[in-house]
Amino acid sequence: MTGPLPTPASALAVGAHPDDIEFGAGATLAAWAAAGARVTMLVMTDGSKGSWDPDADPAALAARRAAEQRAAADALGAAEVIHGGHVDGELEHSMALREQVCRVIREVRPEVVLSHDPWQRYQLHPDHRVTGFAVVDGVVAARDHLFFPGQGLAAHRPGALLLWSADEPNHWEDAAGGLGRKTAALLCHASQGATTMGGAHDDEGRQRAFEDRIAERAARDGAAAGMAAAEAFRRITP
Repeated sequence: MTGPLPTPASALAVGAHPDDIEFGAGATLAAWAAAGARVTMLVMTDGSKGSWDPDADPAALAARRAAEQRAAADALGAAEVIHGGHVDGELEHSMALREQVCRVIREVRPEVVLSHDPWQRYQLHPDHRVTGFAVVDGVVAARDHLFFPGQGLAAHRPGALLLWSADEPNHWEDAAGGLGRKTAALLCHASQGATTMGGAHDDEGRQRAFEDRIAERAARDGAAAGMAAAEAFRRITP
């Protein structure tokens, strides 16, 4: 088990869809941002399939989710949102995707990178798996100068890679200080109220139940590390 990291000067979080970063690492990022870290969020897909409404228009949904993502980033205190530009549900592992992630890492130059754990057992959503592998591979490419020299960017080696939703976490970040901002950021994603938040978008009681669920998960994760509340990760040193 590793202890919490010192507040990094910069952090890059990479999620498959709008709201994935907030679920996986929202409290950690909020705490770091409040302590002075520059937080960048890279969202790989447009979220255009994230609805159970049979009449939903994908283009309108994508536009709405981009606006919600900006509001959520503001709630966390993140400095920047980058959109990867891929269609929801159609993300494919490729050298082009690896290069895209590598480029962002070399441009942002984060001390810490955070993303989905691609080795999570039984992870159903292909975009989550593909994003995780693209980030792991992109970190390796970004650190070694002979990968993608045509980018014209200096190599960059982050100090730590933190993967959320890990089956075997070995690292915990204190979530107590950032938990309120995590839930506030998640509630910005009102288009996902029915799909991921149990109707928290349109009912006060359901909102409280959702907030309790987030707090209970943080308490369970924290118990493994002797903390009142935590977010759990698999930490890898690149």
